[in-house]
Amino acid sequence: MPDKRKHRGANPQDSKLFSGDNISALRQATADYSLLLTKDYPQNAALKLVGDKFELTDRQRLAVMRSSCSDRRLAARLAKQLRPQELAGQKIIIDGYNVLITVEAAKSGAFLFIGRDGCIRDLAGMHGTYRKVAETIPAIELINNCLKELKLNQILWLLDRPVSNSGRLKKIIETVTGGTVRLINNPDTELIKSDAAAASSDSAVLDGAKRWFSLAAYIIGETALPAKIIDLSD
Repeated sequence: MPDKRKHRGANPQDSKLFSGDNISALRQATADYSLLLTKDYPQNAALKLVGDKFELTDRQRLAVMRSSCSDRRLAARLAKQLRPQELAGQKIIIDGYNVLITVEAAKSGAFLFIGRDGCIRDLAGMHGTYRKVAETIPAIELINNCLKELKLNQILWLLDRPVSNSGRLKKIIETVTGGTVRLINNPDTELIKSDAAAASSDSAVLDGAKRWFSLAAYIIGETALPAKIIDLSD
């Protein structure tokens, strides 16, 4: 069935899944899952154990999974995190889809989640294809404006070449920002090996990168967007 979505908005069930007593359960589930990860339990088994205990749906489990990490990984991530004032004159490499989709979701009023590491993450998924939505160009403009405020020396966007419509998105970003966009097969590898700051909330990138900056969280924190933000960091 063709993807006919016009917005990067919330799932119709999200208002019920992420409200009321469910929020307390999600916070406890995130704490429990993180504790099991700290004790080196296998990720899938730990998530099933916690999810079953709190009777979580698939989307609730996804929120818990994306918000959690072990104490060891948390400490390592925070040690490499850059603050906004440390970016002036620096080079930044942007995990294009990761940042853009989160900002699109924020502009559309979707539910977003603050994880243990302070990053803000969405529940969206591409499944190998990126579809331009109503929020795409406004989100790119917003990202570009915030990047200018950070007074960076060099900005490079990376997009996954294997994802359908990456070429079209590359042209849109270049037209809107006047910046540089590269299509590569595995952006994570480039983000991890680079000496530049990696702008991403992808856990694998945060764990492997030399330095990182939570660009989406910075943008959402600095602007008035209609996102419904749930803090699972505790």
